Amino acid sequence: MIERYSRAELTNIWSDYNKYSIWLKIELAAAEAMEKFGIIPRGVSKKVSKKAKINPKRIFEIEKKVKHDVIAFLTSITEKVGKEAKYLHKGMTSSDVLDTCFNLQLNQAGKILIKDLDNLLLSIKKQANKHKFTVCIGRSHGIHAEPITFGFKMLTFYQEFLRNKKRLEDSINEISTCAISGAVGTFANINPKIESYVAKKLKLKIEPISTQIIPRDRHAQFFSTLAIVASSVERFATEIRHLQRTEVLEVEEFFGKKQKGSSAMPHKKNPVLSENLTGLARLIRANIIPALENVALWHERDISHSSVERNIGPDTTIALDFALVRLNDVIKNLNIYPKNMKRNLNLTNGLFFSQRVLLELTSNGFTREQAYSIVQKNAMLTWKNNTSFFDNLIKDQRIIKKIPVNKLKKLFDLGYHSKKINIIFRRALKK
Repeated sequence: MIERYSRAELTNIWSDYNKYSIWLKIELAAAEAMEKFGIIPRGVSKKVSKKAKINPKRIFEIEKKVKHDVIAFLTSITEKVGKEAKYLHKGMTSSDVLDTCFNLQLNQAGKILIKDLDNLLLSIKKQANKHKFTVCIGRSHGIHAEPITFGFKMLTFYQEFLRNKKRLEDSINEISTCAISGAVGTFANINPKIESYVAKKLKLKIEPISTQIIPRDRHAQFFSTLAIVASSVERFATEIRHLQRTEVLEVEEFFGKKQKGSSAMPHKKNPVLSENLTGLARLIRANIIPALENVALWHERDISHSSVERNIGPDTTIALDFALVRLNDVIKNLNIYPKNMKRNLNLTNGLFFSQRVLLELTSNGFTREQAYSIVQKNAMLTWKNNTSFFDNLIKDQRIIKKIPVNKLKKLFDLGYHSKKINIIFRRALKK
Protein backbone atom coordinates (compact mmCIF):
# COMPACT_ATOMS: atom_id res chain seq x y z
CA MET A 1 0.00 0.00 0.00
CA ILE A 2 1.32 3.45 -0.85
CA GLU A 3 2.47 5.65 2.00
CA ARG A 4 -0.44 8.08 1.53
CA TYR A 5 -2.89 5.47 2.86
CA SER A 6 -0.67 3.77 5.43
CA ARG A 7 -0.09 4.04 9.16
CA ALA A 8 3.22 2.97 10.67
CA GLU A 9 1.63 0.78 13.36
CA LEU A 10 0.21 -1.50 10.69
CA THR A 11 2.94 -1.24 8.05
CA ASN A 12 5.56 -2.30 10.60
CA ILE A 13 3.85 -5.68 10.84
CA TRP A 14 4.57 -6.26 7.15
CA SER A 15 8.14 -4.99 7.21
CA ASP A 16 10.85 -7.39 6.09
CA TYR A 17 12.51 -7.06 9.46
CA ASN A 18 9.37 -8.13 11.33
CA LYS A 19 8.78 -11.02 8.92
CA TYR A 20 12.31 -12.38 9.30
CA SER A 21 12.15 -11.84 13.06
CA ILE A 22 9.04 -14.05 13.17
CA TRP A 23 10.79 -16.65 11.01
CA LEU A 24 13.63 -16.71 13.53
CA LYS A 25 11.15 -17.06 16.43
CA ILE A 26 9.56 -20.03 14.70
CA GLU A 27 12.93 -21.71 14.06
CA LEU A 28 14.09 -21.04 17.63
CA ALA A 29 10.84 -22.37 19.12
CA ALA A 30 11.15 -25.52 17.00
CA ALA A 31 14.78 -25.91 18.11
CA GLU A 32 13.81 -25.51 21.77
CA ALA A 33 11.24 -28.27 21.35
CA MET A 34 13.72 -30.54 19.59
CA GLU A 35 16.15 -30.05 22.46
CA LYS A 36 13.43 -30.85 24.95
CA PHE A 37 12.63 -34.13 23.22
CA GLY A 38 16.30 -35.06 22.66
CA ILE A 39 16.25 -34.62 18.90
CA ILE A 40 19.12 -32.09 18.77
CA PRO A 41 21.81 -31.23 21.36
CA ARG A 42 20.84 -28.97 24.25
CA GLY A 43 21.97 -25.36 24.11
CA VAL A 44 21.52 -24.93 20.37
CA SER A 45 18.56 -22.56 20.60
CA LYS A 46 20.35 -20.32 23.13
CA LYS A 47 23.49 -20.10 21.00
CA VAL A 48 21.48 -19.36 17.87
CA SER A 49 19.41 -16.76 19.69
CA LYS A 50 22.55 -15.05 20.97
CA LYS A 51 24.45 -14.99 17.68
CA ALA A 52 21.72 -14.66 15.04
CA LYS A 53 21.16 -11.28 13.43
CA ILE A 54 18.38 -10.24 11.10
CA ASN A 55 19.88 -8.58 8.04
CA PRO A 56 17.26 -8.15 5.29
CA LYS A 57 19.80 -6.70 2.86
CA ARG A 58 22.05 -9.76 3.17
CA ILE A 59 19.08 -12.11 2.83
CA PHE A 60 18.10 -10.42 -0.44
CA GLU A 61 21.66 -10.74 -1.74
CA ILE A 62 21.66 -14.48 -1.07
CA GLU A 63 18.14 -14.92 -2.48
CA LYS A 64 19.23 -13.42 -5.80
CA LYS A 65 21.59 -16.37 -6.15
CA VAL A 66 19.64 -19.27 -4.63
CA LYS A 67 16.17 -18.11 -5.77
CA HIS A 68 14.60 -19.30 -2.49
CA ASP A 69 13.72 -16.94 0.36
CA VAL A 70 13.75 -19.44 3.25
CA ILE A 71 17.07 -20.95 2.16
CA ALA A 72 18.48 -17.43 1.86
CA PHE A 73 17.25 -16.67 5.37
CA LEU A 74 18.76 -19.84 6.85
CA THR A 75 22.03 -19.21 5.03
CA SER A 76 22.24 -15.68 6.43
CA ILE A 77 21.63 -17.01 9.96
CA THR A 78 24.30 -19.69 9.46
CA GLU A 79 26.82 -17.01 8.47
CA LYS A 80 26.40 -15.41 11.92
CA VAL A 81 25.77 -18.49 14.06
CA GLY A 82 28.19 -21.08 12.70
CA LYS A 83 27.95 -24.85 13.13
CA GLU A 84 24.96 -24.81 15.54
CA ALA A 85 22.77 -23.50 12.70
CA LYS A 86 22.83 -26.93 11.05
CA TYR A 87 20.26 -28.08 13.61
CA LEU A 88 17.73 -25.45 12.55
CA HIS A 89 14.80 -26.41 10.32
CA LYS A 90 15.33 -30.12 11.00
CA GLY A 91 12.47 -32.11 9.41
CA MET A 92 10.65 -28.91 8.50
CA THR A 93 9.55 -27.50 5.15
CA SER A 94 9.58 -23.87 4.02
CA SER A 95 5.79 -23.54 4.32
CA ASP A 96 5.97 -24.47 7.99
CA VAL A 97 7.78 -21.17 8.46
CA LEU A 98 6.02 -19.13 5.78
CA ASP A 99 2.45 -20.08 6.67
CA THR A 100 2.88 -19.90 10.43
CA CYS A 101 4.48 -16.49 10.00
CA PHE A 102 1.77 -15.25 7.63
CA ASN A 103 -0.95 -16.31 10.05
CA LEU A 104 0.86 -14.61 12.91
CA GLN A 105 1.14 -11.40 10.89
CA LEU A 106 -2.59 -11.55 10.06
CA ASN A 107 -3.27 -12.10 13.75
CA GLN A 108 -1.17 -9.05 14.65
CA ALA A 109 -2.85 -6.92 11.99
CA GLY A 110 -6.28 -8.17 13.02
CA LYS A 111 -5.75 -7.09 16.61
CA ILE A 112 -4.93 -3.55 15.46
CA LEU A 113 -8.10 -3.57 13.35
CA ILE A 114 -10.08 -4.65 16.42
CA LYS A 115 -8.65 -1.67 18.28
CA ASP A 116 -9.67 0.56 15.36
CA LEU A 117 -13.20 -0.81 15.53
CA ASP A 118 -13.38 -0.23 19.29
CA ASN A 119 -12.41 3.42 18.80
CA LEU A 120 -14.92 3.83 15.99
CA LEU A 121 -17.70 2.20 18.01
CA LEU A 122 -17.06 4.60 20.88
CA SER A 123 -17.31 7.63 18.57
CA ILE A 124 -20.51 6.39 16.93
CA LYS A 125 -22.06 5.63 20.32
CA LYS A 126 -21.30 9.14 21.55
CA GLN A 127 -22.98 10.71 18.53
CA ALA A 128 -25.94 8.35 18.86
CA ASN A 129 -26.52 9.27 22.50
CA LYS A 130 -25.97 12.97 21.87
CA HIS A 131 -28.58 13.02 19.09
CA LYS A 132 -30.92 10.42 20.52
CA PHE A 133 -33.92 12.73 20.08
CA THR A 134 -32.65 14.98 17.27
CA VAL A 135 -35.49 14.47 14.81
CA CYS A 136 -34.76 14.15 11.10
CA ILE A 137 -36.53 12.63 8.13
CA GLY A 138 -36.00 8.99 7.31
CA ARG A 139 -35.61 8.26 3.61
CA SER A 140 -36.32 5.23 1.47
CA HIS A 141 -35.26 5.23 -2.18
CA GLY A 142 -33.82 8.68 -1.42
CA ILE A 143 -37.36 9.99 -0.85
CA HIS A 144 -38.82 11.31 2.41
CA ALA A 145 -40.49 8.46 4.31
CA GLU A 146 -41.21 8.99 8.02
CA PRO A 147 -39.35 10.76 10.85
CA ILE A 148 -36.51 9.09 12.71
CA THR A 149 -33.83 10.63 14.91
CA PHE A 150 -30.23 11.21 13.96
CA GLY A 151 -29.22 9.17 16.99
CA PHE A 152 -31.29 6.28 15.66
CA LYS A 153 -29.46 6.56 12.34
CA MET A 154 -26.12 6.46 14.15
CA LEU A 155 -27.27 3.48 16.16
CA THR A 156 -27.81 1.43 12.99
CA PHE A 157 -24.14 1.94 12.17
CA TYR A 158 -23.13 1.15 15.75
CA GLN A 159 -24.84 -2.23 15.57
CA GLU A 160 -23.38 -2.94 12.14
CA PHE A 161 -19.83 -2.31 13.29
CA LEU A 162 -20.49 -4.31 16.44
CA ARG A 163 -21.34 -7.24 14.18
CA ASN A 164 -18.21 -6.52 12.16
CA LYS A 165 -16.11 -6.69 15.31
CA LYS A 166 -17.56 -10.12 16.12
CA ARG A 167 -16.91 -11.29 12.55
CA LEU A 168 -13.33 -10.10 12.72
CA GLU A 169 -12.74 -11.72 16.12
CA ASP A 170 -14.03 -15.00 14.69
CA SER A 171 -11.82 -14.63 11.60
CA ILE A 172 -8.73 -13.84 13.68
CA ASN A 173 -9.42 -17.00 15.68
CA GLU A 174 -9.86 -18.93 12.44
CA ILE A 175 -6.55 -17.71 11.01
CA SER A 176 -4.46 -18.13 14.16
CA THR A 177 -3.08 -21.60 13.47
CA CYS A 178 0.42 -23.04 13.30
CA ALA A 179 1.70 -25.86 11.08
CA ILE A 180 5.07 -27.53 11.66
CA SER A 181 4.27 -30.81 9.93
CA GLY A 182 6.94 -31.33 7.25
CA ALA A 183 7.00 -31.63 3.49
CA VAL A 184 3.43 -32.85 2.90
CA GLY A 185 1.96 -32.60 6.39
CA THR A 186 2.51 -36.22 7.48
CA PHE A 187 5.12 -35.51 10.21
CA ALA A 188 7.34 -38.11 8.52
CA ASN A 189 10.51 -36.28 9.54
CA ILE A 190 9.32 -34.31 12.54
CA ASN A 191 7.54 -35.13 15.78
CA PRO A 192 4.01 -33.64 16.12
CA LYS A 193 5.03 -32.55 19.62
CA ILE A 194 7.31 -29.97 17.99
CA GLU A 195 4.29 -28.37 16.35
CA SER A 196 2.39 -28.31 19.63
CA TYR A 197 5.32 -26.67 21.39
CA VAL A 198 5.76 -23.99 18.71
CA ALA A 199 2.05 -23.26 18.59
CA LYS A 200 1.90 -22.75 22.35
CA LYS A 201 5.05 -20.61 22.30
CA LEU A 202 3.58 -18.34 19.61
CA LYS A 203 0.09 -18.36 21.17
CA LEU A 204 -1.43 -20.05 18.13
CA LYS A 205 -3.53 -23.19 17.73
CA ILE A 206 -2.19 -26.26 15.97
CA GLU A 207 -3.54 -26.82 12.47
CA PRO A 208 -5.47 -30.13 12.86
CA ILE A 209 -4.41 -31.32 9.41
CA SER A 210 -2.24 -29.56 6.88
CA THR A 211 -0.69 -30.66 3.61
CA GLN A 212 2.46 -28.73 2.78
CA ILE A 213 0.45 -25.65 3.67
CA ILE A 214 -2.27 -24.41 6.00
CA PRO A 215 -5.63 -24.66 4.18
CA ARG A 216 -6.52 -21.42 2.42
CA ASP A 217 -10.22 -21.45 3.25
CA ARG A 218 -9.13 -19.92 6.56
CA HIS A 219 -7.54 -17.01 4.74
CA ALA A 220 -10.53 -16.65 2.43
CA GLN A 221 -12.74 -16.12 5.49
CA PHE A 222 -10.34 -13.56 6.92
CA PHE A 223 -10.15 -11.45 3.76
CA SER A 224 -13.88 -11.78 3.14
CA THR A 225 -14.46 -10.35 6.61
CA LEU A 226 -12.17 -7.40 5.87
CA ALA A 227 -14.21 -6.77 2.72
CA ILE A 228 -17.48 -6.81 4.69
CA VAL A 229 -16.04 -4.28 7.14
CA ALA A 230 -14.96 -2.13 4.19
CA SER A 231 -18.49 -2.28 2.79
CA SER A 232 -19.82 -0.99 6.11
CA VAL A 233 -17.28 1.82 5.95
CA GLU A 234 -18.57 2.68 2.49
CA ARG A 235 -22.20 2.62 3.63
CA PHE A 236 -21.37 5.13 6.35
CA ALA A 237 -19.31 7.26 3.98
CA THR A 238 -22.07 7.24 1.38
CA GLU A 239 -24.61 8.39 3.98
CA ILE A 240 -22.39 11.32 4.91
CA ARG A 241 -21.87 12.23 1.26
CA HIS A 242 -25.61 12.30 0.63
CA LEU A 243 -26.37 14.29 3.76
CA GLN A 244 -23.67 16.84 2.93
CA ARG A 245 -25.16 17.76 -0.45
CA THR A 246 -25.87 21.51 -0.60
CA GLU A 247 -29.64 21.08 -0.88
CA VAL A 248 -29.65 18.70 2.12
CA LEU A 249 -26.76 19.79 4.40
CA GLU A 250 -27.83 17.90 7.50
CA VAL A 251 -24.24 16.94 8.28
CA GLU A 252 -20.86 18.07 7.01
CA GLU A 253 -17.29 16.89 7.30
CA PHE A 254 -15.11 19.10 9.45
CA PHE A 255 -13.39 21.74 7.31
CA GLY A 256 -10.11 23.18 8.59
CA LYS A 257 -9.39 26.92 8.66
CA LYS A 258 -6.63 26.58 6.06
CA GLN A 259 -8.29 23.82 4.06
CA LYS A 260 -9.11 24.39 0.37
CA GLY A 261 -12.01 22.69 -1.37
CA SER A 262 -11.32 23.46 -5.01
CA SER A 263 -8.51 24.86 -7.12
CA ALA A 264 -11.06 26.79 -9.17
CA MET A 265 -13.98 27.55 -6.81
CA PRO A 266 -13.09 29.12 -3.45
CA HIS A 267 -16.56 28.48 -2.02
CA LYS A 268 -16.35 24.68 -2.19
CA LYS A 269 -16.37 22.39 0.87
CA ASN A 270 -16.41 18.85 -0.46
CA PRO A 271 -16.86 15.53 1.40
CA VAL A 272 -13.41 14.41 0.26
CA LEU A 273 -12.71 12.16 3.23
CA SER A 274 -15.92 10.19 2.74
CA GLU A 275 -15.29 9.95 -1.00
CA ASN A 276 -11.80 8.68 -0.24
CA LEU A 277 -13.27 6.03 2.07
CA THR A 278 -15.61 4.91 -0.70
CA GLY A 279 -12.63 4.40 -2.99
CA LEU A 280 -10.61 2.50 -0.40
CA ALA A 281 -13.57 0.19 0.21
CA ARG A 282 -13.61 -0.70 -3.49
CA LEU A 283 -9.92 -1.52 -3.35
CA ILE A 284 -10.29 -3.72 -0.26
CA ARG A 285 -13.26 -5.62 -1.72
CA ALA A 286 -11.31 -6.30 -4.90
CA ASN A 287 -9.03 -8.61 -2.91
CA ILE A 288 -11.82 -11.06 -2.05
CA ILE A 289 -11.67 -12.81 -5.42
CA PRO A 290 -7.95 -13.72 -5.38
CA ALA A 291 -8.30 -14.80 -1.73
CA LEU A 292 -11.15 -17.12 -2.70
CA GLU A 293 -9.26 -18.43 -5.72
CA ASN A 294 -6.30 -19.27 -3.47
CA VAL A 295 -8.40 -22.00 -1.83
CA ALA A 296 -8.16 -24.24 -4.91
CA LEU A 297 -4.47 -25.18 -4.99
CA TRP A 298 -3.02 -28.24 -6.72
CA HIS A 299 -2.72 -31.43 -4.68
CA GLU A 300 -0.74 -30.87 -1.47
CA ARG A 301 0.43 -27.43 -2.56
CA ASP A 302 1.41 -25.19 -5.42
CA ILE A 303 2.85 -21.70 -5.27
CA SER A 304 0.13 -19.76 -7.08
CA HIS A 305 -1.21 -18.35 -3.81
CA SER A 306 2.12 -16.94 -2.70
CA SER A 307 2.37 -13.88 -4.95
CA VAL A 308 -1.27 -13.07 -4.19
CA GLU A 309 -0.78 -13.13 -0.43
CA ARG A 310 2.44 -11.12 -0.55
CA ASN A 311 0.25 -8.34 -1.95
CA ILE A 312 -3.17 -8.69 -0.37
CA GLY A 313 -1.87 -9.42 3.12
CA PRO A 314 -0.23 -6.03 3.58
CA ASP A 315 -2.41 -3.99 1.20
CA THR A 316 -5.80 -5.08 2.53
CA THR A 317 -5.00 -4.81 6.23
CA ILE A 318 -3.13 -1.52 5.82
CA ALA A 319 -5.91 0.02 3.72
CA LEU A 320 -8.64 -1.07 6.13
CA ASP A 321 -6.70 0.20 9.12
CA PHE A 322 -6.31 3.57 7.44
CA ALA A 323 -10.00 3.63 6.46
CA LEU A 324 -11.24 2.83 9.97
CA VAL A 325 -9.03 5.47 11.56
CA ARG A 326 -10.11 8.05 8.98
CA LEU A 327 -13.79 7.20 9.42
CA ASN A 328 -13.40 7.57 13.17
CA ASP A 329 -11.94 11.05 12.69
CA VAL A 330 -14.83 11.98 10.39
CA ILE A 331 -17.45 10.82 12.92
CA LYS A 332 -15.77 12.46 15.92
CA ASN A 333 -15.52 15.81 14.15
CA LEU A 334 -18.74 15.67 12.13
CA ASN A 335 -20.67 18.95 11.89
CA ILE A 336 -24.33 18.17 12.55
CA TYR A 337 -27.10 20.66 11.72
CA PRO A 338 -30.41 19.97 13.55
CA LYS A 339 -31.98 23.18 12.14
CA ASN A 340 -31.45 21.93 8.61
CA MET A 341 -32.89 18.58 9.61
CA LYS A 342 -36.02 20.37 10.83
CA ARG A 343 -36.18 22.42 7.65
CA ASN A 344 -35.94 19.32 5.47
CA LEU A 345 -38.49 17.55 7.66
CA ASN A 346 -41.05 20.24 6.81
CA LEU A 347 -40.42 20.27 3.06
CA THR A 348 -43.36 17.98 2.32
CA ASN A 349 -45.92 19.89 4.38
CA GLY A 350 -46.71 17.03 6.75
CA LEU A 351 -46.97 14.24 4.19
CA PHE A 352 -45.00 11.86 6.39
CA PHE A 353 -48.08 11.57 8.64
CA SER A 354 -49.93 9.77 5.83
CA GLN A 355 -49.60 6.30 7.39
CA ARG A 356 -51.13 7.45 10.68
CA VAL A 357 -54.13 8.82 8.80
CA LEU A 358 -54.38 5.62 6.77
CA LEU A 359 -54.40 3.45 9.90
CA GLU A 360 -56.94 5.68 11.64
CA LEU A 361 -59.31 5.44 8.67
CA THR A 362 -59.07 1.64 8.67
CA SER A 363 -60.00 1.77 12.37
CA ASN A 364 -63.10 3.79 11.52
CA GLY A 365 -64.91 1.64 8.99
CA PHE A 366 -62.91 1.97 5.79
CA THR A 367 -61.25 -0.96 4.07
CA ARG A 368 -57.52 -0.63 3.62
CA GLU A 369 -57.98 -0.11 -0.10
CA GLN A 370 -60.53 2.67 0.45
CA ALA A 371 -58.42 4.37 3.08
CA TYR A 372 -55.28 4.16 0.93
CA SER A 373 -57.08 5.71 -2.05
CA ILE A 374 -58.44 8.62 0.03
CA VAL A 375 -55.11 9.40 1.69
CA GLN A 376 -53.13 9.04 -1.52
CA LYS A 377 -55.45 11.43 -3.37
CA ASN A 378 -54.89 14.11 -0.73
CA ALA A 379 -51.17 13.39 -0.65
CA MET A 380 -50.86 13.85 -4.40
CA LEU A 381 -52.78 17.10 -4.12
CA THR A 382 -50.29 18.27 -1.50
CA TRP A 383 -47.39 17.32 -3.77
CA LYS A 384 -48.93 19.04 -6.79
CA ASN A 385 -49.93 22.33 -5.16
CA ASN A 386 -47.32 22.50 -2.39
CA THR A 387 -50.09 22.90 0.13
CA SER A 388 -50.66 21.66 3.68
CA PHE A 389 -51.47 17.97 3.90
CA PHE A 390 -53.52 18.58 7.04
CA ASP A 391 -55.54 21.38 5.38
CA ASN A 392 -56.30 19.14 2.42
CA LEU A 393 -57.44 16.33 4.72
CA ILE A 394 -59.88 18.49 6.70
CA LYS A 395 -61.51 19.57 3.45
CA ASP A 396 -62.26 15.95 2.57
CA GLN A 397 -65.73 15.19 3.90
CA ARG A 398 -65.18 11.44 3.70
CA ILE A 399 -62.49 11.85 6.34
CA ILE A 400 -64.13 14.47 8.55
CA LYS A 401 -67.33 12.41 8.83
CA LYS A 402 -65.27 9.65 10.46
CA ILE A 403 -62.50 11.57 12.22
CA PRO A 404 -63.16 14.90 14.00
CA VAL A 405 -60.71 17.72 13.23
CA ASN A 406 -59.32 17.80 16.78
CA LYS A 407 -58.65 14.06 16.63
CA LEU A 408 -57.11 14.36 13.18
CA LYS A 409 -54.84 17.10 14.49
CA LYS A 410 -53.55 14.74 17.18
CA LEU A 411 -52.41 12.37 14.44
CA PHE A 412 -49.91 15.03 13.38
CA ASP A 413 -47.83 14.66 16.55
CA LEU A 414 -44.13 14.50 15.70
CA GLY A 415 -43.32 12.87 19.04
CA TYR A 416 -45.32 9.82 17.97
CA HIS A 417 -42.44 8.74 15.76
CA SER A 418 -39.80 8.81 18.49
CA LYS A 419 -41.82 7.31 21.34
CA LYS A 420 -40.03 3.93 21.10
CA ILE A 421 -36.51 5.36 20.75
CA ASN A 422 -35.57 4.56 24.36
CA ILE A 423 -36.59 0.93 23.85
CA ILE A 424 -34.50 0.70 20.68
CA PHE A 425 -31.47 2.26 22.37
CA ARG A 426 -31.69 -0.09 25.35
CA ARG A 427 -31.95 -3.07 23.03
CA ALA A 428 -29.14 -1.97 20.73
CA LEU A 429 -26.71 -0.91 23.44
CA LYS A 430 -27.13 -3.83 25.81
CA LYS A 431 -23.93 -5.70 26.57
